[in-house]
Amino acid sequence: MKPMDSGPPWWPQALGQPATSGGQNDTRYAFFPEARRLAVQRDGKVTLYDTGEHRISGVQQQQGGTASLAFSSQQGTVRLEDLKQVD
Repeated sequence: MKPMDSGPPWWPQALGQPATSGGQNDTRYAFFPEARRLAVQRDGKVTLYDTGEHRISGVQQQQGGTASLAFSSQQGTVRLEDLKQVD
């Protein structure tokens, strides 16, 4: 049986391969520890965030009026809103 082809990466290729990635509903994420970047794709748009000293290991997605993302790191939980957006 041939493995399923997931197509080209949705994140900027200059970041390389993520240490961890995942997705739920219309949101995907990929973490690049060497670059200290988190790529998040929502509704087809990719946004990059500076993770600083955080080493992302998992995601928590809260449903409700406004879906929000929080990530597990070695320093505890970090909310997406608390990370600096970069170009």
